[in-house]
Amino acid sequence: MNRALNWLASLSGSQALPGYPASLRVADGELDNCLARFIAVVPDADNPFPRARSGEVGLLEGWGLAKAVSEAVEADRDSRKRAIVALIDVPSQAYGRREEALGIHQALAAAVQAYAQARLAGHPVIGLLVGKAMSGAFLAHGYQAQRLVALDDAGVMVHAMGKAAAARITLRSVEQLEALAAEVPPMAYDLASYASLGLLWRRLTVDDAEAPSAADIDRVRACLAEAVHDIGTSTDLSSRLAGEQRNASRQVREQLRRQWQGA
Repeated sequence: MNRALNWLASLSGSQALPGYPASLRVADGELDNCLARFIAVVPDADNPFPRARSGEVGLLEGWGLAKAVSEAVEADRDSRKRAIVALIDVPSQAYGRREEALGIHQALAAAVQAYAQARLAGHPVIGLLVGKAMSGAFLAHGYQAQRLVALDDAGVMVHAMGKAAAARITLRSVEQLEALAAEVPPMAYDLASYASLGLLWRRLTVDDAEAPSAADIDRVRACLAEAVHDIGTSTDLSSRLAGEQRNASRQVREQLRRQWQGA
């Protein structure tokens, strides 16, 4: 089950737009009586790239995301900037030799650039974490948002890689990795540890994260509308730097700023 697919249909209240890969759903709806674009990467059992059949972000998805966001930016160039909501339930980027040979790094970079350009152009960009937000998939789809909202649910997790892969890379057992994560928040998978880094704007409780009720939809829609108002006219990501675990990041940024200004 892909949670993003369930949430997109309910939040947008409209049919998916044509012209995108089957693994990408794009729908225009409204938030607080203003136009909004909702985007989700979803599983596609018939994806021509086998590594991207379970909701991973690969070549088609990266370029498709770039198209969906860039088209919204172009359409609103001389009008009010619609909100762009990335619904996030992505297990990984699509690893594979074909993907590497055909430039998955460029496809994902195109998606990142499109989201960043939308933000800088004045579009409120919001990432709604409804499931997994893993690795390069999250970087490509949602991480450029000015505000990140997460459902407060055990199925929502954020990390650079899955536990089994992280255990292999760090030469630890999964149990040892979990023990390390309990002491080092950036290594943890739980939402509370991620929130302590200051990257989440809001954690939201719902009754059912997999099959949202009408009350859940209303609650999330209200939160998204509030996020749009909170963003206002800002176009940067500075709101993420105030977290309790970000002191070292703030110091490094200040030192770099001083060096740059003194150069």
